[in-house]
Amino acid sequence: MNQSNMAPLGMAVTPHHLASETALGILREGGNAIEAMVAAAASIAVVYPHMNGLGGDGFWLIVPPGADPIAIDASGAAGSLATPAFYRGSKTIPHRGPRAALTVPGTVSGWSLALEISRELGGPRQPLPRLLADAIRYAADGIPVTASQSAATASKYAELCQQPGFAATFLPHGGVPSPGSRFIQPELASTLIHLAEAGLESFYRGPLAHRLADELSRLGMPITLQDLNAQRAKRVKPLHVRHQHGDIYNMPPPTQGLVSLAILGITDRLDMAEADEAQTIHRIVEATKLAFGLRDRYITDPRHMRAEMQDLLDDESLARLASQINVEQAAPWGSGKGPGDTVWMGVMDSSGLAVSFIQSIYHEFGSGVVVPGSGITWQNRGAAFSLDPDSLLALAPGKQPFHTLNPAAARLNDGRTMVYGSMGGDGQPQTQAALFTRHVVQGMPLQQAVSAPRWLLGRTWGQSSDSLKLEGRFSPQTVAALRALGHETEILPDFSEAVGHAGAIVRHNNGMLEGAFDPRSNGSAAGF
Repeated sequence: MNQSNMAPLGMAVTPHHLASETALGILREGGNAIEAMVAAAASIAVVYPHMNGLGGDGFWLIVPPGADPIAIDASGAAGSLATPAFYRGSKTIPHRGPRAALTVPGTVSGWSLALEISRELGGPRQPLPRLLADAIRYAADGIPVTASQSAATASKYAELCQQPGFAATFLPHGGVPSPGSRFIQPELASTLIHLAEAGLESFYRGPLAHRLADELSRLGMPITLQDLNAQRAKRVKPLHVRHQHGDIYNMPPPTQGLVSLAILGITDRLDMAEADEAQTIHRIVEATKLAFGLRDRYITDPRHMRAEMQDLLDDESLARLASQINVEQAAPWGSGKGPGDTVWMGVMDSSGLAVSFIQSIYHEFGSGVVVPGSGITWQNRGAAFSLDPDSLLALAPGKQPFHTLNPAAARLNDGRTMVYGSMGGDGQPQTQAALFTRHVVQGMPLQQAVSAPRWLLGRTWGQSSDSLKLEGRFSPQTVAALRALGHETEILPDFSEAVGHAGAIVRHNNGMLEGAFDPRSNGSAAGF
């Protein structure tokens, strides 16, 4: 797949084509990019259930034409019962089961705040039942299981099959569903119908919240009704870096948006336009190591921060970091945070309103717990906390966990607007750097920039190796050059999900919209 899709009136890019079509349907009916994204977020929660859902978190970067970008932090905090004493006898927080499901899901609160912002921007008001209609139908009538969902179910079967509600929901007929088989989620359909009728607030402060709280208590999860009541998405100021090609925006803490911006700010000082493939990878990887150092030193719940993140992105700080990079030798490398399953989606409408959005339940299938009667798979984002009281990420009730999620956007000097992003834990900032560098700095066509082979410094699913992992489509010369520079390399399959599902949309100066999706996903770039 090397050709971008272009359209004059609207464009949606998601990692599942049914979600792209949901967004496109709203745009065709006169809805704006924010409303289309809410609809797509609901649909992809149904059709890509191993990667995201109503039981997870979300982050929004909204770019109105001619106005400052707006960011939404729709992530939940640790429950009031999630104390270190709750985990007494454990060295770490488990990644699966009720004790892993310790944070309030924020994504639905983000949908609500995004629609509020849509109204403030003077957008049309598509009724909520219309926005959720596709998701309801897909949950009630069924969707074809993707190869991605089937493979994730099979690979994680042993650790998930005994979790509450998992087998009844994700193991129809008692086994792993095969690709293409019909997958029905009737309880999730009922939950979505209730939200369409009662409103999104019911998730946190209505009848649905009461039902959820009762089940959470019965399952022994450390989240109360009061915790649900307290959840509200927050408007936050995006982080920003000035690049020679334009202004780039991303999320503030508790996300690693700082990392994505720092990588591009550092490499902006390394003559990337003239770098060959091996040096492009080497320089981005070396910048990634330095940016991860900033992340691990500073990023936590914003209320516990010890530094101002925007100050770390000023010219002096980025130049100092860039001066530490040796273009002839790889620096030593420790370890990363690991993988994460997520969906990135982008939408632009004919007015120029653009949305970059991420929704996640952290690991594939999150905690593995499906709350009875709701069809909601609860995230395990709280596994990012530490039980070490001296850690920057020490667990505390009401504290937000660290997030790898970070949707990106850019306003380029030539007048174009770009939204882009990827799933993939540690890989998200690396893939963002690859896309921006290849397309904006080196002039590679947009779809080719997304499809081209990528890399991952860090761990993939089920592996403890923190090597530099390269897709098999890189030339032997590039691989050899990276090894000669001192990189410990491993080879992945040609189109590997380990490097994420990426996507991008660019609005050109004539109003035309260009979309690119990742052939590693089930996605599409749909426009009209």
